[in-house]
Amino acid sequence: MQTSDNGKKLIKKFEGCSLKAYRCPAGKLTIGYGHTNGVKPHQKMTIEEANKLFNEDIKQFENAVNALVKVKINQNQFDALVSFAFNLGTGALKQSTLLKLLNSGDYSGAAEQFRRWVYVGKYIVHGLVVRREEEKKLFLT
Repeated sequence: MQTSDNGKKLIKKFEGCSLKAYRCPAGKLTIGYGHTNGVKPHQKMTIEEANKLFNEDIKQFENAVNALVKVKINQNQFDALVSFAFNLGTGALKQSTLLKLLNSGDYSGAAEQFRRWVYVGKYIVHGLVVRREEEKKLFLT
C-alpha cells in the first residue's frame, strides 16, 4: 500500500514545514516536513525541495508498515500507521505493543495504544496528544 493524499495531509499538518533547520523537541536537527537525516545547522531549502524530500522520506515508512503489519488493514489504518512511524521512527513501531496487538487481530486494542506515545522524555507534549488522537480516529475509520 501507499499513503493516500489524506494521509499525507495529516502528516504534513503535524510535522509542519520549516525551510530552515531547527532542533525539534527531541533535540534532532530537522528541516522541511520532519526530515532529520543529514541536516546541517543553518541549512535552508525551498518548498519544492521540502516536498521532494517528504515524498522520498515517506517511502521508508510505507515500506516498514507494509513489511511489519501481518493482518489485513484498510487505507485509513495504513495512513495512521505511516503517520505514527514517520513521527516516531520505524523502530518504535516495530517494538510497539500497538503492532503486537494489531498483528494478533486486536484492532481496537491496537487503536488504544496510540495514546501511549505522547511523551518526549518524561514529559507529555500537547501536540503529540492531538496527533495521536487524530491518528487513532483515522485508524478506527
